[in-house]
Amino acid sequence: MTPKSFEEEGLLSSDERNDTKRAVLVLEDGTRYSGISFGADCNASTSGEVVFQTGMVGYIESLTDPSYDSQLLVLTYPLIGNYGVPELSPDEFKLPKFFESDKIHAAGLIVANYSTEASHWASRRTLSDWLKDHGIPAITGIDTRSLTKKIREHGTMLGKITTGDVDPDSIEYVNPDLENLVTRVSCSTVKNYNREGKVNILCVDCGVKNSQIRCLVERGACVTVVPWNLDLSVILPKFDGLFISNGPGNPEHCSILIERLTEILSKDDVLPTFGICMGSQLVGLSLGCKLYKLKYGHRGHNQPCTHVETKRCFITSQNHGFALDTSTLHSDMEELFVNENDGTNEGLIHKTKPIMTVQFHPEAMAGPLDTVFLFDVFLDHVKQTKMGHFTMTLKERLTHKMLQKKGLCPRTTPIIKAPYKVLILGSGGLSIGQAGEFDYSGSQAIKALKEEGMQTVLINPNVATVQTSKGLADRVYFLPITTQYVKQVIESERPDGILLSFGGQTALNCGVELFREGILDTYNVTVLGTPIPSIIATEDRKEFAVKLAEIGEKVAPSDTATVLQDVSHTISSVALFLLRLEINTLSLTS
Repeated sequence: MTPKSFEEEGLLSSDERNDTKRAVLVLEDGTRYSGISFGADCNASTSGEVVFQTGMVGYIESLTDPSYDSQLLVLTYPLIGNYGVPELSPDEFKLPKFFESDKIHAAGLIVANYSTEASHWASRRTLSDWLKDHGIPAITGIDTRSLTKKIREHGTMLGKITTGDVDPDSIEYVNPDLENLVTRVSCSTVKNYNREGKVNILCVDCGVKNSQIRCLVERGACVTVVPWNLDLSVILPKFDGLFISNGPGNPEHCSILIERLTEILSKDDVLPTFGICMGSQLVGLSLGCKLYKLKYGHRGHNQPCTHVETKRCFITSQNHGFALDTSTLHSDMEELFVNENDGTNEGLIHKTKPIMTVQFHPEAMAGPLDTVFLFDVFLDHVKQTKMGHFTMTLKERLTHKMLQKKGLCPRTTPIIKAPYKVLILGSGGLSIGQAGEFDYSGSQAIKALKEEGMQTVLINPNVATVQTSKGLADRVYFLPITTQYVKQVIESERPDGILLSFGGQTALNCGVELFREGILDTYNVTVLGTPIPSIIATEDRKEFAVKLAEIGEKVAPSDTATVLQDVSHTISSVALFLLRLEINTLSLTS
């Protein structure tokens, strides 16, 4: 089948079809990608480091993040621009509500499909118009999957974008690692926010994001933002805490700041200190740790990081290309977080002094906000230190907070031994409740299990699925997914694990029945993934509402009417409008 053009797909309006100019992305190894330009006026060019970011949302936040300075940003999510760009309006602290700085810092933008039509309540202009106002070239219509794969295999590469009639060979490659990018993004004058704050925080601006300042001031801090190269020793005694922000490029170029931090952090009476992203690297370098460049960096909203002491894992937002070598870590410092994908360092903490850093972004405006409580920990310690209360170290305060935080508790259950043979209840017929996405996810689950050396047994009545392809699962049973047949397979195969999440509603219903009839306990089959009690609780609307209420989450009022006489009462008591469900195929109870 011949792919449709951008015009046929409706990605370009009639006016833009007439004005469309070609664009070319050229990598330093000579690879060329041809596409369509948007953003800056035609006959534009830019050069920098080509990096990819895996977030599904947040292109506004990413483009205005100073850490992306001099980089050509590849967004792996296939559709970009569909929610437009909001107006530059201030919040109560005179910080832009939706932007991380006052300008676009990325040198260029690379996307698969640009949406010329934006639909969002806050949208005031298109992404292309915004880029054009800032003179930022962008290219769409290229295979970002192929480009991302190339970067993952080769490593971060230099590149250049040209539009219109500009000859790519006339543009030189720019290597941002060779210059101190912090000088380009740091403020030149001192700025103050929330002067009425209860504690005074000195923020060293290496490329600080507005959301970092916001997280500090909305928690009651007065924040003074200063240039990166200011002599801190002169003014630091006036403050209660020190914050070191994120920033672009190689932090080793900030030798002046590193030397000053070495002097400050070596003192016994050091102020509570919190560093984020480049701030973490600068603290590490000041305490003697070595730095190295990652192959392709961490950029996205889905990086799993584990707190070393409690073994709790959090999903984090990240944007960095360098990492600290913890084998060179000073004996008084410890790893705070570790990246679960590649084992790299994600934060440091001092054993006794109030020094804490994280490599990820707990303040991430585009999410997730799983670790935003780190600002609470830092400022709580600042306040307690200011009042002379030294009941615990910063490390102890953080651990205490994590264990007391709602939903977190020390691990009390033993680590379960990995299963030897796993039974997968497959996707079945392609109908409502048993859709194609379960076939895809189930086939990926089988591949993952086999990569871990586990035997796989599949029950799936549908021969026309990917799951049942020859050579995928070790054993395949073309049987209906009912309690009777699944029990027979369990008796024959004797698996020690079962997956219920890849067969739609039919597999979930069957799993619940296997649990209730005691079949899983009888044959010592462990449910992998979501436990049965949680499945039951989430499938029953009333029980799910009760569970949410138990943890303080608000739930919209609802009720179920099974006879006509109850309908009037239900509507008058809970309903603003009525939604009638005659059959609910996605719930155990209708």
